[in-house]
Amino acid sequence: MKKIISLENLVNDPGCLSEYDPNAMTIEVARKYIHNFLKVNLETEFVNTEDALDRILGETIISKINVPNYNNSAMDGFAFNLDSLIEKNTLKVATTILAGDLSKQKIKPGFAAQIMTGSKIPDGTDTVLPFELVKQENDSIVVNEIPKKGVNIRRLGEDIKKNGEVLKKGVFLRPAEIGLIASIGISRVKVFKKLKVSFFSTGDEVVKAGQPIKSGQVYDSNHFTIQSMLRRINVECVDLGIIPDDKKLIEKTFKNAAKISDAIITTGGVSVGKADYMKDILKKLGKVLFWKLSIKPGRPMAYGAFEKTPYFGLPGNPVAAMITFYQLVQPALKYLMGHDGYKLPTLLKAKCAAPITKRPGRMEFQRGFYNSRNGELSVKPTPHQGSGILSSMSKANCLIVLDMDQESIKVDDYVNIQLMEGLV
Repeated sequence: MKKIISLENLVNDPGCLSEYDPNAMTIEVARKYIHNFLKVNLETEFVNTEDALDRILGETIISKINVPNYNNSAMDGFAFNLDSLIEKNTLKVATTILAGDLSKQKIKPGFAAQIMTGSKIPDGTDTVLPFELVKQENDSIVVNEIPKKGVNIRRLGEDIKKNGEVLKKGVFLRPAEIGLIASIGISRVKVFKKLKVSFFSTGDEVVKAGQPIKSGQVYDSNHFTIQSMLRRINVECVDLGIIPDDKKLIEKTFKNAAKISDAIITTGGVSVGKADYMKDILKKLGKVLFWKLSIKPGRPMAYGAFEKTPYFGLPGNPVAAMITFYQLVQPALKYLMGHDGYKLPTLLKAKCAAPITKRPGRMEFQRGFYNSRNGELSVKPTPHQGSGILSSMSKANCLIVLDMDQESIKVDDYVNIQLMEGLV
């Protein structure tokens, strides 16, 4: 029987799993542990279909109708019975049928109907040809090449079958899914309630944008990047501000966040500095699973729980905060949101256009700019790869993902890249 290990068991007895190293964990192991110890508690609500964009579907949708619910023309042209055309290549045009015409018309053999895109296919016809493939002569059409029977007709139920499954529970609703739901006549849809995420920054040196800054202080860019990343995935943000390096105040903020949110994110305070209180507070009031990762940038990241609320302690350096958010926090939040099957973007191979210095022992996420030429991707790192150089993220359109065992990269060596457009 497989032993079930809880987060509390693991924190209290680190030796119960041989691969568990809370001091320096690989990103693959960290992802696994984060997922294993997340507890999903999803509630649902109904919203208008037009307001469901970027939400997660809370039920599997079954169609009550066929889509389309009648045979209709895929283009502007002429509808006729192919057998009539085989006997002679000239057909008389009997009528014109517009989209939305609900009259029941029947076309006799030897005749055709002028028809518009989306118009109902009249009885007696089985084929449609576009205007440009026929020659019109007065009230007749001439067809010189026999088409295939049934071409250019959208069939009853061709898109969606009545009583068929349209979308599965847990699907992320993009514009296409919104249109699909509307196409079967649903005006209100059940979705999971938005995840509520509290976030705050720590540090006496951190100043909010818009305030005067002194030498030795920094503006809190992390606050804005984290809030923006959270909004991009459509969670409800609870901004708890900037908390100074005061243990009692940080504890109070944690307690408040745990009461009102589904997850907590902080930046700063998880490294080894004198005033980095976060680990001590979490050990006292919660549980910490790990606080260092074998990655660059992003080594000082913590994950644990405050009471029952998952906690993500991101590094203070802005690039490291963004990298760890995209690689670890965003997938975890997607899971908590009920987004079934969310995956990070596929790694693509690209030829390196500039050398990259790397020592084995840590996975690295370097910011890069890729181009595609003649069907092949090439990439070069952006200048200044420091974890505090936020401009490197702005200039990049991909991340160069270097495995732990990789050494320095030469020009024309192939590397893995992860496109930014798939992360955000």
